[in-house]
Amino acid sequence: MNDISKRLTGYFYALLDALPRLAMGILIFVLGILIANWLTQLVGGRLKRKAHDQLLSGFLAQGIKVVLLVLVFLLSLHAAGLSGIAGALMATFGASAVVLGFAFKDIAENFLAGIILAFNRPFRVNDTVKIEEIFGKVKEMEFRYTKITTFDGRNVYIPNGDVLKKPVYNYTEDGYFRADFIIGIAYENDIEAARALIAQCLDNTEGVVNDEQHVNFSVVDELAASAVNIKVFFWVKTDDFRRGMLETRSRLIKNVKATLESNGFYLPTEIREIKLYNDAGPIEVLADLKNAANRKEDIDDAGSKQ
Repeated sequence: MNDISKRLTGYFYALLDALPRLAMGILIFVLGILIANWLTQLVGGRLKRKAHDQLLSGFLAQGIKVVLLVLVFLLSLHAAGLSGIAGALMATFGASAVVLGFAFKDIAENFLAGIILAFNRPFRVNDTVKIEEIFGKVKEMEFRYTKITTFDGRNVYIPNGDVLKKPVYNYTEDGYFRADFIIGIAYENDIEAARALIAQCLDNTEGVVNDEQHVNFSVVDELAASAVNIKVFFWVKTDDFRRGMLETRSRLIKNVKATLESNGFYLPTEIREIKLYNDAGPIEVLADLKNAANRKEDIDDAGSKQ
């Protein structure tokens, strides 16, 4: 019992001796976290003002924060007298890096892809992009994923590895986008006169861009079953994709339709041909129409006699 009592007493005094170091380590850890957050906000704000790139500045700020937190953790262990634990952790991390690399291959791939995209990427914040079937605005880029908000309000998180490897369609980078639509006129209508009226609509519709580099035009696209289809190509600005493309396209279609109709052009609907084969049996359409006409005449005669 005396040996146990002596050992417990020794542990107690050792703990008392270690308490100042442990308190110092905890204090350094807490203050270090606060300082790391403050430095991250300070550096991130300056990067945003100087770089004019929210994605890159945000990504670098996150990287700086991670490095600072690791340094604070190691420094707090050293101040608490746990330098051996810090060294063991570093050695363990180095030895297990290869194993962790294979175990978390996707995480490592997305992390490295995020670093590459931070410095060399095909989009910025609020750019309208399409990655495979995902179509919307870029909102944020983290270490592992890129956040895109679709036009119907869904938030989609795409792994950075997929963003790096797959085609990215950027509708905003150069500020312009060429859209199109098809309108059909009757075969008896004058095609060139219709194209001239369409050209006037392209010049007069709000939101349609027409300069030396962005020329609007129309071509005969197809001789369909019931109409001559004319395809109209026009340029719009894509700073705001919804206003620039969707609303301008709607406005131009309404303008072209009203202009053609007011100038005597007929916009036919689709005509369908019905074929009757031998085993289908005859359809007495004319006989039914004749019977209906005779019944109408009988009703009219009865009404006149009354």
